[in-house]
Amino acid sequence: MTVAQNANAWRRDRAFVPFVLPDTIASLPRRPFEFSRAGRDEAAAASLEPGALFRRLLRDQESEASLLVARRVLDAFLPTDGHHEDGPYEEHEDGPYEETEAGTIATHVAEVRAELAGMTGSLSGLEPELRQAVVRQRAPLALLGGCWLDNVSQPATQPSVIVNRLFAHHLTLRGDGNTERGLAHLRRRALENEGVYLPSIAAVDFLDKAQARPLTALHGCFYLALSRLPANFLPEVVGVHYVFHALGTDDLLTGTPSLLSAAELRETLAAYLALAGPDERRRLHTAVRLTLDLEREHVTMLAELASWRAGLTLESKVAEIISRHAPLAGTQHGGVRVGDSLLSDIFRVPGHSQGETAALDLAAFLADLRDSRYLRPSGSADGGCRLTDAMKFGGPMFGIFDEREAATFRAWAASVQSGERPRIEISPDTVGEEQAERWSAAIARSAPADVVVAEAEPRDHRELFHRLVNIENFPNSLPLAAERAERCFKDAEILFVHGGGGRYTDATWFDYSPQALYERAERIYWEKLVEPYQPLQEIPDRDEVLFRQTTYYLTYLIDGAWLHRLAHLGHDERESDGMLFSIYADEMGNGDLRKNHITLTHRVLASAGIELPHIRDEAFMEQDELPDDLYGFAIQQLCMCLFPDRFYNEILGYNLAIEMFGSGEMRLHEIQKLRHHGIDTCYEQAHLTIDNFSAGHAKQAADIIVSHLDAVRRTLGDAAVAAEWRRVWRGYASFAYFLEQPLLEKIAVGAEPGAKSPSPPADSTNDAVAELVI
Repeated sequence: MTVAQNANAWRRDRAFVPFVLPDTIASLPRRPFEFSRAGRDEAAAASLEPGALFRRLLRDQESEASLLVARRVLDAFLPTDGHHEDGPYEEHEDGPYEETEAGTIATHVAEVRAELAGMTGSLSGLEPELRQAVVRQRAPLALLGGCWLDNVSQPATQPSVIVNRLFAHHLTLRGDGNTERGLAHLRRRALENEGVYLPSIAAVDFLDKAQARPLTALHGCFYLALSRLPANFLPEVVGVHYVFHALGTDDLLTGTPSLLSAAELRETLAAYLALAGPDERRRLHTAVRLTLDLEREHVTMLAELASWRAGLTLESKVAEIISRHAPLAGTQHGGVRVGDSLLSDIFRVPGHSQGETAALDLAAFLADLRDSRYLRPSGSADGGCRLTDAMKFGGPMFGIFDEREAATFRAWAASVQSGERPRIEISPDTVGEEQAERWSAAIARSAPADVVVAEAEPRDHRELFHRLVNIENFPNSLPLAAERAERCFKDAEILFVHGGGGRYTDATWFDYSPQALYERAERIYWEKLVEPYQPLQEIPDRDEVLFRQTTYYLTYLIDGAWLHRLAHLGHDERESDGMLFSIYADEMGNGDLRKNHITLTHRVLASAGIELPHIRDEAFMEQDELPDDLYGFAIQQLCMCLFPDRFYNEILGYNLAIEMFGSGEMRLHEIQKLRHHGIDTCYEQAHLTIDNFSAGHAKQAADIIVSHLDAVRRTLGDAAVAAEWRRVWRGYASFAYFLEQPLLEKIAVGAEPGAKSPSPPADSTNDAVAELVI
C-alpha cells in the first residue's frame, strides 16, 4: 500500500471514548488474572515457608509463578468480599470531602504514631546487645520501605496524575538518582551506627543474618507482593505508602529524618481521594487499617523480642546460639562425643532446620556438655577450656561464631568452672509465632476468585500488545514474550555482518573496548544522524505528515518502557542500575506530569486532532488512528522489558540505539514538518535536546555500557566481558533490525543461492518503518 493510500485509509470514522488528559484514574478496571497451567502448577509447588516466600518475591520478578504467589499473598492480607467497616473514618460536611477525609486519616495515623513513639522510645535505652537485636529484626522491613513504588510507573498507568505524584516520591526515596542519598543507604548507615552489619537484601543469607522471625518475613512478603501488582492495587499502594511513611516507624526507632515530609504525604493522599470513587476509597481505608495493624503488630513483637532476650539466662543464650548453628554443623565434628552420643548424631535430627528447637533436646544436651571434658579448665593463660580454645585463631571452630557469641560461651564456661549448676530451663524464641501462624494459614488457604487458568492465545498483534501493556492481568503471556524477544535478538545478529549499510545505524560487529565503543557511537552520531541534515525544501501536505506521525505514535505511547522494570529493590546494586533509573526518571518527567514524555505525546495527538483511548483499555484494540504495520516494533520493546534480569545486557544495547536516535536529521525534519502545519512539536523538541551525545541520554547510554562491562571485568575477568558484550551489541542490533527495513530487503535480494535470508521483523512491512522515530 502506498503512502497516499495509507493516508486515505487513516481517515475513518471512530467509535470509542477518547483518552483525555489529565489521566485521572484512581484504579484500573477490575479484571481477572490469567495464568497458564504450568504457571499455576509451579506456584502451587512453591514453598510457603516465610523465608523462602520472601526470597522468591524479592528475587524473581520475571515468572508467572511469582506473580501468582504475589496475588495469593495479597488475597491473604486484604479482604476480597467487598465489605469493609468504616472504622474511624467518617464523612464530614465541613469542606471538600477528600480534604476532610485525608485530615481524618492523618489524625488517626498521627495518634498511632504517638503510640508507637512511646513503644520505640522504650527500646532506645536498651543495652547494646538488646538494641542490636531489635534493629536487626526490624532491618528487613526498614530496607523494604517504598518497594511498592518500584513498578507503579508502567505503560498501563502512565501518565496518571496520581502515579506521577507517587513516582516523584519514588525518585526522592531513590536519592534523586544518587543511590548514596537514597532511603536504602540511609537505613543501612543507621543500622551500621547501631553495630548491625548485613549483606545485600537480595543475598541468600540476608534473612539468616538479620535473624528474621517468621512474622518479619511475612510482613515483608505483603509489601513485596504489592510491589509486583501495583497497577491492579493502586488504592492499596496509596494507603500503604501514606501510612508506612507517615508513621515513620524506622525513623522513630533509629532517630533518622524522613525523606518525605508529612505535608507532601498528606497532599498526595488528598489528591488521590479527590480522584477516587466509593470503591477505591473503601479499598484505600482497608489498606490504611491493615498497615496500621501490621506496624503495631511488628513494633509489639520488637518489644516482646527485647523482653525475651533481656530475661534469657546464660544457659538459654547458649542454647539459642547452638540452635542457630546446629543445622549447619553436618558431620564436621567427626568422632567428638558429648555424653553417650556423637555430636554428628545429636545434630542430625530428621526435619531439623533453623528455628525448630523442639527437635533437639537442648536442655539435655547442655547438661551433658556442662559435665563434659570440653568445659574443664584447659590451663590456658586466659582460663579457657577446650570448647572456647577451639574458637580461637587456629582452632577448629575459629570463625564459626562471632565475637558476641564467643563471649557468651566464655561467660558460660567461666560460670560452670566456678561451680555454678543452675537448673537448665530453656526459654525458646517464640516471639511473633502466633501472629505468623495466622498469616501463614491465610496464605496457605488463599484462593483468589479472580485467578483464571488459561493458555495465552492472542488472536493478533493488537491483542498481544494489549496483554503486554496489562501484563499484571495476563502473566500467561510471559512465555510468549520471552520467546519472541529472544528470537528477535538472535535474528538481529545478521546485522553484525551487514549493519554498516544502515541509513541511521551501524550494527556491524566490533571487538569491545571502551574507546572502540565511544568511537563507533560518535561516528554513527555524526556521520549518520547529524551531518546528513539539510532543511526540507518541500513540505508534504498535512494528511501525509499526520499519517507519517501515526506510524510513530505507538512507540511514543510506551516511551521509556524498555527501562521501567530495571533497578528494582534487590536488583539495583550495580552502578549501571542507578544510571538507567535516572534515564527512566527523565523519560517520566522526574515526576512532573507536564514534562512526562507520555504527556507530551498526548499533547501532540491533541494538537493534531487525533483522539485515542488509553493503551491499557480494551477499546485501544479497536482504534483506527494508528496503522497495524508497526505493532511488531512496540511489541518487541514490551517483550524485552518484562525480563530485566534475563535480558539486562540486550536492554543496555537497545538503550544506546534508541537514545542515539533521538537526535539528528529525522528529528529535525519532523519538527520542520509539524511546525509548518501548526502541530505541537514538544515531543520532538524534548528529545532533540535531552538525547544529545555531549552529555545527554545518548552519551549516558554509552557510559552505562562501559560501567557495566567494567564491573564484569573486575569481578569475572576479560573472558566474561566478551560474552556479555555480544549480548549488549545484539540489543543494539535489535533496534536497527526494525529501523533498517530497506537494508534487510537488500540483504535478502543479495543473498547467495541456498543462503538463509533475513526474516523481516513482525509487522514492519510498511515502508514508513524506515522513518520510524523514537
